[in-house]
Amino acid sequence: MTDASNPEIFDRSRRRLVRDRAFSAARGEDFLSAMMADELLERLSLVKRDFSNCLLIGGASKTLRKQLEAKSIACVATDASFRTAQSIGDVQCDEDRLPFADHSFDLIINIGTLDTVNDLPGALVLSRRILKPDGLFLAAFIGAESLTALKAILMESEGDRIAPHVHPQIDIRTMGDLMSRSGLQLPVVDSDSLELRYGSIEKLIEDIRNFGGSNVLKQQTHNIQRTTYLRAKQGFDDRLEADGKVTEKIEIIYLCGWAPHPDQPKPATRGSGKMSLKAALNQK
Repeated sequence: MTDASNPEIFDRSRRRLVRDRAFSAARGEDFLSAMMADELLERLSLVKRDFSNCLLIGGASKTLRKQLEAKSIACVATDASFRTAQSIGDVQCDEDRLPFADHSFDLIINIGTLDTVNDLPGALVLSRRILKPDGLFLAAFIGAESLTALKAILMESEGDRIAPHVHPQIDIRTMGDLMSRSGLQLPVVDSDSLELRYGSIEKLIEDIRNFGGSNVLKQQTHNIQRTTYLRAKQGFDDRLEADGKVTEKIEIIYLCGWAPHPDQPKPATRGSGKMSLKAALNQK
């Protein structure tokens, strides 16, 4: 929970609106969320234990829920979006304000939302508290190495007037520190890079909006001016390669951690790099 000494940087109302619009545009099934869900399911399949219930947070909840329930895992789904929450029939809430009692779930899966949470350290601690002892936390979200082409184009297009049209994102080193401070045990943070090809800046922006990745900063800048947009469009077109497309990079950061339990193995010394993802998932 934020306070006066730690002011909120994201507008909660605007964030809900952006996610509502994303749900309506993509019908709850944008390709980035689906990709994250598939990867987390693959990682979950490496875990040699059974789970009885799961808290799903964020994108791809509907499809992911069906797959988990097919494995006899009871699911509760949440999202900041009213429309998504209504669609999945469960709970609308923010990740740093989860309304669940301690030790409620033995699995939490968060997809595509942690980069716009106001109190991210608090959200991680809250997830750890909500997990039962030895419960598993898995998450995926867009990292700071994403949208490098679009960021460069927008910066060039602004000229002397620099305005943040893309909200600040979290790098993998910072995320590693936050996971270590959260109280989650055997934390693993890794990333994957995805290269996408776009023939127009309009399609790139459409995909960002469909994912719910629009700017939700509290100190909102004015909408991009038409002259700036036209310069950005020209800047994009100037970067077109021989096949008529521009490469855009998406970094996906993945998180894994366990709620504390006396029988867990001791974590490797910080900075030793000895804890692999496979070892963390198969910690039993």
